[in-house]
Amino acid sequence: MMSNGAQRPARRSSLLLQIKELLVKRWSGLIVAMSVCVLGLQAADAAAVADAAAVGGNAPEFALPAVAGGNVRLSEYRGDVVLLTFWSSRCALCLSQLTALDDLQTTYRSAGLVTLAISVDDDPIRAAQFARAHQAHFPLLLDRKKGVSRAYGIERLPTMVLIDRRGRVSNLQADFRGIDDLYIARLRALLDDPL
Repeated sequence: MMSNGAQRPARRSSLLLQIKELLVKRWSGLIVAMSVCVLGLQAADAAAVADAAAVGGNAPEFALPAVAGGNVRLSEYRGDVVLLTFWSSRCALCLSQLTALDDLQTTYRSAGLVTLAISVDDDPIRAAQFARAHQAHFPLLLDRKKGVSRAYGIERLPTMVLIDRRGRVSNLQADFRGIDDLYIARLRALLDDPL
């Protein structure tokens, strides 16, 4: 016959085993539930980005600080044709694109064109220095957290996004090779649309 002292370690061992099994089941269930939630949120985020940045979809709203000071909101330009360009001080094509867009802005400003250049630089000081060294006739904005570039699904630089007077994405162009006649025709069609 076993003494009470010998039964206690056996009961304690059995109790610890039961607690361990219970914890494993609960943690496993919690981990599965959290994984499902995370995957669902990621899918929803991806769908929202794809829907928002898709041609024909509403342009995602943003407010960003301008290098020259103050904040710029996209909604301030509802009723105008907005050309967004995403750039970086490390992008070789971006400088030539910003120069071409400066000429475009000067030509079509009176027809309702608004150009906004959004920096996706990791170093906001470097971006601001680049912007000050390359003055433009449109606001140069800083997307420090890259939230706007993510909202528009920007993967390559420079990328241009045309937004019509109703606030819908009309065109996305990620392969800048200059402003050609086809791009001008698209832009003029948007500018000619009275709203």
